Amino acid sequence: MDITFVNPGVDYMIRSIMLFQTEGEAEFWHEPLYHFYPQLDRVYAASLPFAERKNYIERTMRAVYVKAEDTINEKAVLYARHWNACKPQITAALSDAFGVDCASLFNELRCNLSMNPIEPRFLKERRYDTFYLNSEKGAIGGGIHEIIHFVWFYVWNRLFGDDYDEYERPSLKWILSEMVVESIMRDERLSSINPYFPRENGGCVYPYFFDMTVGGEPILDTLDAMYRSRNIEDFMLNSYVYCQEHEAEIREHILKAEGVSRC
Repeated sequence: MDITFVNPGVDYMIRSIMLFQTEGEAEFWHEPLYHFYPQLDRVYAASLPFAERKNYIERTMRAVYVKAEDTINEKAVLYARHWNACKPQITAALSDAFGVDCASLFNELRCNLSMNPIEPRFLKERRYDTFYLNSEKGAIGGGIHEIIHFVWFYVWNRLFGDDYDEYERPSLKWILSEMVVESIMRDERLSSINPYFPRENGGCVYPYFFDMTVGGEPILDTLDAMYRSRNIEDFMLNSYVYCQEHEAEIREHILKAEGVSRC
């Protein structure tokens, strides 16, 4: 589980940012950019046609990069050093959680430091992004979240034999994979080095899962009880059936939380 931390350059970062600034994107995904970068005028940007808004965001973020480049390069070194210190316990915890030898998996992972406050992962390419304003501890906490996805879908794919394209937002398989991170992260070897754990510290899953209920019960509690009582493959099978049975409730809650209006 070796990770190379790199500055991928401003062009990559602009492309990453624009993945979440497309027309019709939910507020939940596009608003963090304006929160972290007061250089961007949210009201002015919203008044522009999409092509002009894209150009405005790109011009502004290129100027930000000029000032941030040295910091990004320094953070890449810092994150790598902290990852190497934490890697043995992360590898052991995930090996136990998933019943596979993680020490022999994913030895060419790449972490791209980015100006994008949203941190996407790319399963096929075995890479993920991290926000450069993270501390080294925050980068590790977020990194554990992403690596859980890599291992989860490695085991999932062996079990179901489906297509990796089915694991992306907004599929139900993606939703389930995002919810189960909290249960896996409860392992003390992981939670102790994640500054965002427990929920009171910000949480390690999307906050709209915290108050999501199905049948009057918090869904994260239901999934956690299932996770504790089954091996990982049985848990994957049963938790997915559960989510399929309650998909309408799950999606309705997410749509409201992400700020998507229903026509």
